[in-house]
Amino acid sequence: MSDVAAPTAPETVAPAARHFAEAGQWTLIFRRFRRHRLAYASLFVVLGIYLVALLAEFVAPFSPDSYNARFTYGPPQTLRFFGTDAAGETHFMYVNGYRMSFDPVALKRTFVVDEKSVHPVVFFAKGEPYKLLGLIPWDRHLIGPADPAQPMYLWGADRLGRDVLSRTIHGARISMSIGLVGVAVSLFLGLLLGGISGYYGGWIDEVVQRSIDFLKSIPTIPLWMGLAAAVPANLDPLLVYLWITIILSLIGWTDLARVVRGRFLSLRTEDFVLAARLDGCSRQRVIWRHMVPSFTSHIVASVTLAIPSMILAETALSFLGIGLKEPVVSWGVLLKDAQSILALTTAPWLLAPGVAVVVAVLALNFLGDGIRDAADPYA
Repeated sequence: MSDVAAPTAPETVAPAARHFAEAGQWTLIFRRFRRHRLAYASLFVVLGIYLVALLAEFVAPFSPDSYNARFTYGPPQTLRFFGTDAAGETHFMYVNGYRMSFDPVALKRTFVVDEKSVHPVVFFAKGEPYKLLGLIPWDRHLIGPADPAQPMYLWGADRLGRDVLSRTIHGARISMSIGLVGVAVSLFLGLLLGGISGYYGGWIDEVVQRSIDFLKSIPTIPLWMGLAAAVPANLDPLLVYLWITIILSLIGWTDLARVVRGRFLSLRTEDFVLAARLDGCSRQRVIWRHMVPSFTSHIVASVTLAIPSMILAETALSFLGIGLKEPVVSWGVLLKDAQSILALTTAPWLLAPGVAVVVAVLALNFLGDGIRDAADPYA
């Protein structure tokens, strides 16, 4: 009798193991990513931020330019539930009004919450008209005061009496989209130049790598300032947004190009690449049909981790006054109001856009870390 064991029949393999072996690459990546709880939760946070930015006109109680000079630097009002007004009517949601007092010593007015003043707050409140998604005319907001003439500053008011919450929501559209657009341009440049550098090598590799070394050797902030100063001051705000995006993209492609070059150097001697070349495939087909798809997950992780850098760069440029400017509303533009110590001591809630930046950047970083860890599902 032979001592050699008979091969295991396919039917005897455990169903879970067989299902794992038959699953595709993206299925395995998603399974491992879902086990990363912090990254999985961050995915919903990021999707929520982009959804709020997309529907900013509906979600924000007011337009970003709506102001009331009577409530300059008005403190945040607490959203309360089940309150009764002076007429004896009960409201599900409400905020207390302000009572202003003047300090003759400091020569400034202060706001005190008036507990007796009840301003009802409702869902789908009627307010300023707008176009939802730029197409559908509407005048309803997700939440707002039942009487549009009454103040409702859940995150306080700025120096012109504008709602900080509404401006922060509208600022998310610019700050978050500039990261996507900038990374898209950087992705194209990084894949193109990094792929050419890693695949062809030789003097082409030397030229591309020395160009990257030159760009990375220049101090970032002075380079941003010099490029931003070249943008004419009288340009349309949309063109300024376009120029700032291009400036950030021209600087942000270098790291991705290095990653792509390293992957190409390791893949160009693999058996499947050599087989494709011997089969008569053109160089473009070998690159785009065989090499790039093999490390798409790594590219996705790199792109996800690059978006926070773009957001912080735009915020820094706008905060320094060399990026986006009024009337464009972005988180960096909003943080300019918090530059002085006097403004911070008077209205510390002006730092709310900075909190939004921290939340968005942390969520994107956690998401990128989770994707990077899940990129190799066989590990």
